Amino acid sequence: MAGAIIENMSTKKLCIVGGILLVFQIIAFLVGGLIAPGPTTAVSYMSVKCVDTHKNHHKTKWLMPWGPNQCDKIRDFNEAITKEIQANDIVFSVHIPLPSMEMSPWFQFMLFILQLDIAFKLNNQIRENAEVSMDVSLAYRDDTLAEWTEMAHERVPRKLKCTFTSPKTPEHEGRYYECDVLPFMEIGSVAHKYYLLNIRLPVNEKKKINIGIGEIKDIRLVGIHQNGGFTKVWFAMKTFLTPSIFIIMVWYWRRITMMSRPPVLLEKVIFALGISMTFINIPVEWFSIGFDWTWMLLFGDIRQGIFYAMLLSFWIIFCGEHMMDQHERNHIAGYWKQVGPIAVGSFCLFIFDMCERGVQLTNPFYSIWTTDVGTELAMAFIIVAGICLCLYFLFLCFMVFQVFRNISGKQSSLPAMSKVRRLHYEGLIFRFKFLMLITLACAAMTVIFFIVSQVTEGHWKWGGVTVQVNSAFFTGIYGMWNLYVFALMFLYAPSHKNYGEDQSNGDLGVHSGEELQLTTTITHVDGPTEIYKLTRKEAQE
Repeated sequence: MAGAIIENMSTKKLCIVGGILLVFQIIAFLVGGLIAPGPTTAVSYMSVKCVDTHKNHHKTKWLMPWGPNQCDKIRDFNEAITKEIQANDIVFSVHIPLPSMEMSPWFQFMLFILQLDIAFKLNNQIRENAEVSMDVSLAYRDDTLAEWTEMAHERVPRKLKCTFTSPKTPEHEGRYYECDVLPFMEIGSVAHKYYLLNIRLPVNEKKKINIGIGEIKDIRLVGIHQNGGFTKVWFAMKTFLTPSIFIIMVWYWRRITMMSRPPVLLEKVIFALGISMTFINIPVEWFSIGFDWTWMLLFGDIRQGIFYAMLLSFWIIFCGEHMMDQHERNHIAGYWKQVGPIAVGSFCLFIFDMCERGVQLTNPFYSIWTTDVGTELAMAFIIVAGICLCLYFLFLCFMVFQVFRNISGKQSSLPAMSKVRRLHYEGLIFRFKFLMLITLACAAMTVIFFIVSQVTEGHWKWGGVTVQVNSAFFTGIYGMWNLYVFALMFLYAPSHKNYGEDQSNGDLGVHSGEELQLTTTITHVDGPTEIYKLTRKEAQE
């Protein structure tokens, strides 16, 4: 009889396969740690206060902070008062990038956060629930001599969350509030070399626009973009892994279709997991180098969501098909209680992402967190997704416990077998437990490396060698899940190896009515696999 490759592979060959996969896993970490630079770079920008006295603000010209056509500048607002310049005529100008530099499509995205420097004044304090309203215009060009082309023009409201730690007395006037940073802008592609931001703070006392927001001294921005060197390494990994997973997926499904029976549920789920991994691997990001595809961030989130939903579903079904005591085997409907929270949680996160990055496709300054209603809506989606995730892990932990308990109980029938068969089944049980532990190890490594990447400086120095921890996290974990899916499709593909008749059920040392059953994982041409057959009688009881 034939079974899955993992059932018929000797321990020596299994160790060799595991060793080869471990070597590739180490290489994946080393590629990110030693070859790639840090994943992202943060650049600080200080706005320049320009004066625009034209009647039609912003429609006549763009105000450059520096260069041959730079604007008329003032140093501070005291100078503006001296020159009788009104607040509506002051424009905060920021050029991206810094002088003598260029942006590149290899940067992939731009994320900006905003910091307001607000001074304390007794007669101009920040009122409770104050909101600053900015009139923001974004333009681009690809040549220093070309005209600026408008990319976006929006009114951008942001709620101020500031505290003043000193006593509010005259002697403390001029000290700065401590204000939280504000989300400002996110663009999903960097298709142009130069960008220009013109920010106005229009004042309207009748409509109470920008009244009671304190004395704003300066506007600072921090721009974050992906490093070009890391992007190239990331693209190279995806280009290499795509054919690898695709080939093993085709090979896996071909071996299944060669059998006379239809595929069982676990085989279908493993194949679907391979498809989702291939979908996330396909390096469509190469096209972002030549095309202005601002939807790439949203598309990447959707691809990751599909893969993780499929991975969580696989874990549930993998455990369920090894339970030995449930009757709804080989049907996805039997797992609706466990898969339901995955579907609900994934849907909530998808809606949240569409409300955030979906809207940013047309308005790069939008953020769902800037309004009370948006914040409550976002928190509701995240809380529901978190509850679903907790329910899922409770189901998963319970099922894993049940599987290990049932297998331990079935081991009592092993002494009645012949030595050869007993060793064979002991090996099968060991391999199942080993695969479960490997799954837990992969999940644990993902969490551990994520925590390490958040609490460290981003790189470690050992002698003269600098290891980029964050880059190693991205490439290592990405490679790890690819190797995990690769190993699943290889080890659980149907084997063509057959046992002789001398190792049939008669050799088990038990009566024919006590045919053994361990799991319902894979069935071969003639029926269940070896691993399918431990103690069916006990399971039915």
